[in-house]
Amino acid sequence: MLLVPLSMVASSTRKVLFDSGWQFIQDGKTVNVNLPHDWDIYTSPDPATGVTGTGGGWYPGGRGEYRKKFRVESRDWKDLLVKLHFEGVYQKAEVFVNGQKAGQHAYGYTPFTVDITPYLYKDKLQRPTSGRSQGENEVVVKVDNSEQPNCRWYSGSGIYRHVWLETMQPLHLAENAARIWTVEANEQQARIDMTIWVENESQETRQIDDVEVIFLGGTFTQRYDDPRKLSWAPSVIFSNQPRRIPKALKKLPVAKETPEEWEGKNIKNVPLKPGKTATYVQSFTIDQPRLWSPDAPYLYEATIRLKSGGRVIDEQRVKFGIRTLSFSAGRGFTLNGQPMPINGACLHHDNGVLGAMAFDAAEIRKVNLMKEAGFNLIRTSHNPPSRAFLDACDSIGMLVVDEAFDGWRTAKTPYDYSTLIDSCYREDIQAMVERDINHPSIVCWSIGNEVMERKDIGVITTARKLKQVITEMDDTRPVTEALCSWDSDWEIYDPHADVLDVVGYNYMIHKHKSDHYRDRDRVMLQTESYPRDAFKNWALVNDYSYIVGDIVWTGLDYLGESGIGRNYYEGEHPGEHYVEGGQPDWHGAYCGDVDITGWRKPVSHYREMLWTEPEAALYMAVREPDGYRGKIRQTAWSVWPTWESWNWPGWEGKPIEVEVYTKQPEVTLYLNNKKIGIQAVSRATEFKAVFSVPYEAGTLRAEASAPLPNGEKPAACLSTAGNPARLRLTADRHAITADGQDLAFITVEVVDSEGRVCPDAAIPCEAVVRGQGQLLAFASADLKDREATTSSRVTTWNGRALLVVRSSQSQGKAQVSIKSSLPTATTTILLKK
Repeated sequence: MLLVPLSMVASSTRKVLFDSGWQFIQDGKTVNVNLPHDWDIYTSPDPATGVTGTGGGWYPGGRGEYRKKFRVESRDWKDLLVKLHFEGVYQKAEVFVNGQKAGQHAYGYTPFTVDITPYLYKDKLQRPTSGRSQGENEVVVKVDNSEQPNCRWYSGSGIYRHVWLETMQPLHLAENAARIWTVEANEQQARIDMTIWVENESQETRQIDDVEVIFLGGTFTQRYDDPRKLSWAPSVIFSNQPRRIPKALKKLPVAKETPEEWEGKNIKNVPLKPGKTATYVQSFTIDQPRLWSPDAPYLYEATIRLKSGGRVIDEQRVKFGIRTLSFSAGRGFTLNGQPMPINGACLHHDNGVLGAMAFDAAEIRKVNLMKEAGFNLIRTSHNPPSRAFLDACDSIGMLVVDEAFDGWRTAKTPYDYSTLIDSCYREDIQAMVERDINHPSIVCWSIGNEVMERKDIGVITTARKLKQVITEMDDTRPVTEALCSWDSDWEIYDPHADVLDVVGYNYMIHKHKSDHYRDRDRVMLQTESYPRDAFKNWALVNDYSYIVGDIVWTGLDYLGESGIGRNYYEGEHPGEHYVEGGQPDWHGAYCGDVDITGWRKPVSHYREMLWTEPEAALYMAVREPDGYRGKIRQTAWSVWPTWESWNWPGWEGKPIEVEVYTKQPEVTLYLNNKKIGIQAVSRATEFKAVFSVPYEAGTLRAEASAPLPNGEKPAACLSTAGNPARLRLTADRHAITADGQDLAFITVEVVDSEGRVCPDAAIPCEAVVRGQGQLLAFASADLKDREATTSSRVTTWNGRALLVVRSSQSQGKAQVSIKSSLPTATTTILLKK
């Protein structure tokens, strides 16, 4: 096993990444792994053995064990606390240190911390058992994902998010020590309130000399040392109380109660008793603040330093944004005082071809894909996401509805959260809110989704309890929940809806007029909608202020919930994804605007055009002719199969529908320079021009009639591709960080001699990565392909595939080669420190 010397940790940093050098043991086999790790994604989905079922994508689940050895070599560790912080383990994790159980955590989607101090061998003179050398320690994490099914989508299995080793003095800043939020703000001035918690986990009283805060601007290089820019109000509360957001915070700057033993003491020199938490509350103003928004995601940074014994003993850095928000039936959703219709996407937590592995680079890419598709909000369906995902939303500019759970007390699957809720709900909600509270991207908390006990009066009590846990910690954001009805009953849920600040509607927004008549103040957010209803839902949000937005199911294709969103041909397995027995030919969901390789489907371009209103936008796609490959059957979450393709051999002379999406007033279509026709485009046509064209190979050209200010007319072209000639490799980045964590995503396209993508090309390929890189995944967007996505082999689908390279920890180059019946394609990724 890998020995990790950590003597430098105690004196130089409080938190280090603990992802490398693990062993994974399952079914008697041991492999070396570096986290994040998801053992399911290294297998092939198999309906015959995949106990996760149709919901989980037919993956195996099961049990696994992770082991890691490390050595404590410094005396500096003797008086320190040592903890392990797990960002996410799916699921039912037990943590052992040197053979002793140190902690456990059940819910697979919330972070947890285990104090391993009592179980460590910190002194070289301590001789461990089991044949290990002096000063050597072993961590074992047992993961149990065998109770199946426990989820309605792909969960993955294992330590799929980061692990951190944390060292600290017994007197230290609490985990997630600061709460920073905007009280009021405009372009001239912002008032910010801040709470900081200090904990004493020793057995004796410790002295706090001072808590110092330094602020930096969004570039993290500009120090706010100009008193005209940053002004502090006096510290108003310092109380020896359990960690919480004090009610007195809303009454700044008047302090309420100060413990008797601190009467008359200087706020900068205060003793803190054993096992107690001190709470600092301060208020300050910033002149000419930079306000955070999706268009201008400006971030500030606070460095918090705890001083004791004349030196800094702890430090945390917290990024935050200055922004205000409100939801109302009269004005809708406003950010920084400006109305902002919500065009949202639901996302599950998986990263497609990577399974559940939450690499920072993959989370950043996921948010970027949604941003490029025109969305301004993501609903984290149906669980808290990773910290890296929220960091990406903050820095890229993406609003978030942060969701805690899917179901509550009545099971949707036999081993879901209904088995944990009574014992774990408070712990899990607190973990979510404490970690996520400073993210400016989060505009709403969600407590649940389509709960099964909706007709039980007790559901109202549950909703109130869950909401109360949130509002005790954060009353600056509204709380929502996704409500639905699968029968004619809807209005009976009014008492449930009344618990919520924003009422979530899953596929029920058609009830909006009668609901608004009954409750003029109800704020409605369509938390799920069908992809094909893009225009209808845009129009509702555009026309009714009390409908603040629409969130489509979904933004991205995902693993699990097998077959939702599919089209199929007559003779194939019929019905929806939820029919008895599921859809065994599928292992994923095809309802996303963007597929798992990152290709934007035509519906994505249409939705972006509706919401972002780009005057120059003009996009063209072709509806697959019914009967070309078979008689087409649709399902509830599908859209008609539509492609960026003018390759329809064998259909010569027969009509094909060509769709053009634009807000230009008129569109002309040409085929091989011959005018096919002119169509007016308006809201009455749903901003579409649809032409029926007898198929003939060549080039389609759609052109808008109104020129842009530069004199050019918006246009789009589709040309018939020739025979496959080569593979084209396009990396999202040609240089990545040599830290063992960074990723390069390489799009593989089959192109003809002119560089046009061959839309029907199915070319078997094999990838080889040499040098300072590792092949992590190679897959297409075909959710019926049974090849493991982490294998080196794939057959291109619709002329495309995606390859992912993971960096090593050494500088150099990663050489990528893809072999096929076409000439070998190569590219190089540079790795830098």
